Amino acid sequence: MKLSVLIPVYNEENTVADLIEKVMKIKGQGVIDELEIVAVDDCSSDKTLQVLEKYEDKGVKLLRHEKNMGKGAAVRTAIKAATGDYTIFQDADLEYDPQDIVRMCDKVEAEGLDVLYGSRFLDNRTSPLGKFHFMVNAGLTTLSNFFTGLKLTDMETCYKMFRTEIIQKIKIEENRFGLEPEITAKMSSLVKKNKLKIAEMPISYAPRKHDEGKKIGFSDGVRAVYIIFKYGLIR
Repeated sequence: MKLSVLIPVYNEENTVADLIEKVMKIKGQGVIDELEIVAVDDCSSDKTLQVLEKYEDKGVKLLRHEKNMGKGAAVRTAIKAATGDYTIFQDADLEYDPQDIVRMCDKVEAEGLDVLYGSRFLDNRTSPLGKFHFMVNAGLTTLSNFFTGLKLTDMETCYKMFRTEIIQKIKIEENRFGLEPEITAKMSSLVKKNKLKIAEMPISYAPRKHDEGKKIGFSDGVRAVYIIFKYGLIR
């Protein structure tokens, strides 16, 4: 398998090098024969870009935004550059373990899946950030499932893996964190129309707090509700 790992990055100078090193090590593991890393610097104001530039000679495909546009916009840019058989999203903050990507690749290959979500809650009905975080995510996922007809346990997960031709058919309009419910809504339409195979599997999760640099906030949760209704009602 050739895998494209898409990394949207904004002001992650302290973590992005460690993250890329971890991602580079998954090449050759499991079914991953070829690895393509696409990093998009979303006009960082710290030294993130300088850190990323050091990896261009190591094969990382680096794209740049001239102004800060948000995670959704960075992912949209990265998707256009993906050439792998499968594509997966990867945050740059070390909350998600790239070793789980190896397990996900093995699963999609063994089961012939078109879409695979890595769930933080499938085997663990709690959250390291506490009950409120779990309830918010559970509520958003349940609302999303109501409109999509899917039976997901973690719609907001970063680890979403697609056959590349599938994700490249999805027009992402949201510029910030709203891309998660948007992608899920639009993906569900493709699943039903084309009878695609979709599954979930448990993954690990080591969240950081807002004082450690976490960027998603309350307003993004409110926006997610709006997006679920917006794309759910027009599907």
